[in-house]
Amino acid sequence: MKTVGIIGANGYTGSELVRLLAFHPNVSLCFLYSRSNSGTKISEVYPDLEGVCEIALTDRPEEVDVLFLCLPHKESQNWLSQNTVNDETLVIDLGNDFRLDGKFGNRNFIYGLPEINKKQLSGAKSIANPGCFATAIQLALLPLAEKGLLNEIFTTGITGSTGAGQSPQPTTHFTWRNDNISAYKTLTHQHVDEILQQLDARSSDKINLNFVPWRGDFARGIFTSSTVKTDTELPEIQQLFKDFYADAPFVKVSEKAIDLKQVVNTNRCVIQIEKCGNVTVVHSAIDNLLKGASGQAVQNMNIALGWDENLGLNLKPIAF
Repeated sequence: MKTVGIIGANGYTGSELVRLLAFHPNVSLCFLYSRSNSGTKISEVYPDLEGVCEIALTDRPEEVDVLFLCLPHKESQNWLSQNTVNDETLVIDLGNDFRLDGKFGNRNFIYGLPEINKKQLSGAKSIANPGCFATAIQLALLPLAEKGLLNEIFTTGITGSTGAGQSPQPTTHFTWRNDNISAYKTLTHQHVDEILQQLDARSSDKINLNFVPWRGDFARGIFTSSTVKTDTELPEIQQLFKDFYADAPFVKVSEKAIDLKQVVNTNRCVIQIEKCGNVTVVHSAIDNLLKGASGQAVQNMNIALGWDENLGLNLKPIAF
């Protein structure tokens, strides 16, 4: 049994980790850190956790075996600089602080996309969890990158309001989101560099990604569509993906049309490929809070500690 602490437990990704780890057979939640809600039970912040987890939030971290950082972007470095963490503690950062440059003090963060870095993650002490859009887009493109079939990519993706975090913003209010969509950070999204770093490392060609993200009028989930040009036939591409993900328990390649409800409330990614002429479109769907954040963090913990990759992550999608 490993002890676990969560820094930023009252945010969306932190509270989602509480929901997962409360039922994980190999861990014990030791403390839930929050400066803003210290002294308040997590079940008072999230009533759905009543009877599931009654731990009071605290601003005093303890020494644990596994530490999850669920802080706003660029805050993880500050927190680690201001607090002492045992070198033997497994640190998993869900922010973007260490995704591009994993070096921090005596720690070297491994990029935590299990489908490509499982060997490096085994036994790791520092893991940088990928971004939500980055996860969905990379899983849709990595098999093509390894075969040198990528050059110019045009991707659109729509995400739920939880992707914007817990702090209220004008574009997360129900009255604004309901029956509404909008593009944001067109061609400048912060996950583009992260995606290209991984794709370029596996491709012999220079890759250019043109990404247009959209805000959706729903709470959770990401659906992306990536368009590329290739003369490779559809059956060959489909088999390429199936072979690439043959040992990936959470990635499913479908020959049928996919939809968001297949993955919401799960740690799964579903992929579908379509082709017309020399134009190929790869669709991918994930839950932004699970495979795009907290679920993947638990998956990374399982791999790092030598446990079954699926442990604590056998979740059912919400069909209706």
